[in-house]
Amino acid sequence: MKRTLARIYVWLLLLLLYAPIIFIMVSSFTEARALGNWTGFSTGLYRSLFEGDMAGAHSLSMAFKNTIFIALVSAAAATALGTTAAIGIHNLRGRIRKSVKMANSVPMLNPDVITGVSLFLLFVFLGISQGYLTVILAHISFCTPYVVLNVMPKLRQMNPNLYEAALDLGASPIRATTKVVLPQLRPGMVSGFIMAFTMSLDDFAVTFFTRGTIGLETLSTYIYADARKGGLTPELRPLMTIIFLVILLLLAVISFKNRKNVNQI
Repeated sequence: MKRTLARIYVWLLLLLLYAPIIFIMVSSFTEARALGNWTGFSTGLYRSLFEGDMAGAHSLSMAFKNTIFIALVSAAAATALGTTAAIGIHNLRGRIRKSVKMANSVPMLNPDVITGVSLFLLFVFLGISQGYLTVILAHISFCTPYVVLNVMPKLRQMNPNLYEAALDLGASPIRATTKVVLPQLRPGMVSGFIMAFTMSLDDFAVTFFTRGTIGLETLSTYIYADARKGGLTPELRPLMTIIFLVILLLLAVISFKNRKNVNQI
């Protein structure tokens, strides 16, 4: 009985989590402007999204391109900074190491609104014009701690003698780091990059406060502005479907690769 109830609970939980996504996916195959109305199967919204023949679809495409560009640049920079910071933290000792690790955890626990307002005031104080640059810098600042969090376990698992052996064999510190340490950290770096990319893709509060007044739109700010007008652009439904399927495929590939590596071991 307990096992049956546990299975029912799990399936109900999965249903609650995925039912809205399935509803959006089904609704993307009809041209009804209002969500929930079914006017017959059609791929018109997908054509409108890719062709951009409507003003709303064009603005949505631009917001999507801005979101992907900002997320990729921010995630790449955060991965480089986070990996370097993780190596530095790992080499610290005692109370200093604990203090730095605690300081790294604060941005992850800090509410996004406070982070956004703080960065906004900082950019105003420094006289930096708000736009792409400030949004990317803001995303790097709150994504980097997540990369550190993913790389640190790999550093603890790594054999410290490998780096020392590379130095004894004549490698310079930089070459030993790039040829010995970084390959050992690659799984953590990839996980950190994916998490940073996802966090940047999903962010609203920080982007809203740091984008300025130049008309820069990301998906989150576009959806917010669209909802304030009393409705959502229908092309959002196929776009959300595509994003979900791409992420699902990416997770499946990563899971298959990890399972294959485990089997080889």
